Amino acid sequence: MVPEHSDATDDESAALALKILVAGGFGVGKTTLVGAVSEIKPLRTEELLSEAGQSVDDVGGVDHKATTTVAMDFGRITIRSGLSLYLFGTPGQDRFWFLWDELSQGALGAVVLADTRRLEDCFPAVDYFEHRRIPFVVAVNCFAGARRYAAQDVLRALDLDRGTPVVLCDARDRDSGKEVLIRLVEYAGRVHTARLLDSVS
Repeated sequence: MVPEHSDATDDESAALALKILVAGGFGVGKTTLVGAVSEIKPLRTEELLSEAGQSVDDVGGVDHKATTTVAMDFGRITIRSGLSLYLFGTPGQDRFWFLWDELSQGALGAVVLADTRRLEDCFPAVDYFEHRRIPFVVAVNCFAGARRYAAQDVLRALDLDRGTPVVLCDARDRDSGKEVLIRLVEYAGRVHTARLLDSVS
């Protein structure tokens, strides 16, 4: 006997929600990216920068920044029918990195945002995801006035594995951010499929 509302149940069971992290250095545009692409009002945990934090937070190169994420950002975007992404923006300062382990549980992959004016700020995020074998793409946020570099130049500068995608983006632009996320889902899908095949061979 077929239960009532079986179509709705089938649709719900066919829906897939994937967890994605958005990481990178302080002031690189993580909150901006999550807010730009989210189809819901994003959850933000921003607080004003304080004098007390000046001794521990490196704000060099982002002197204009007045707030900081102290826990996470959260947003959601539907890529296509039946596929939604839950976006978790990580805090960028060293003192909040203890939250990363919790946020990364169950993540399909990550976007590492980079600013070519402060490229070294994304090294810790790259190292984190490499050591935990979490697939990631590097998205270079193209700030106004910053020198433009080709994706291959950034890949070499970060000493990434050849297959790791590097894309250029504008974190303020929804379509640009969506393209980054699609690239990540495609890449992470290939990585996880390859690992699954290796485990059964």
